[in-house]
Amino acid sequence: MDKSKRLFLKSKRFFRRRLPPIQSGDRIDYKNMSLISRFISEQGKILSRRVNRLTLKQQRLITIAIKQARILSSLPFINNEKKQFEKSELTATRTTTVFKTKKR
Repeated sequence: MDKSKRLFLKSKRFFRRRLPPIQSGDRIDYKNMSLISRFISEQGKILSRRVNRLTLKQQRLITIAIKQARILSSLPFINNEKKQFEKSELTATRTTTVFKTKKR
């Protein structure tokens, strides 16, 4: 083939098709914590549809299930575990420095 004709041919790209995040047998429910926890960030925020690779209907159902789980206290509204750890670590370092200064 001529070089000019090759430019118009579509190149075949081989890619691995990703598995859908929600299988057909999975039930989207506030009681299914293993499923719900996959769609929440470390901070406790609901991840976007683009990040989750969900359909619009699935994202709506996941959002409703997460909100129901939060209201029923199955999930926290905000996850502040990291901040609490940092604060306790700061107070521990401050107390050790205070003791060191008193010994001198």
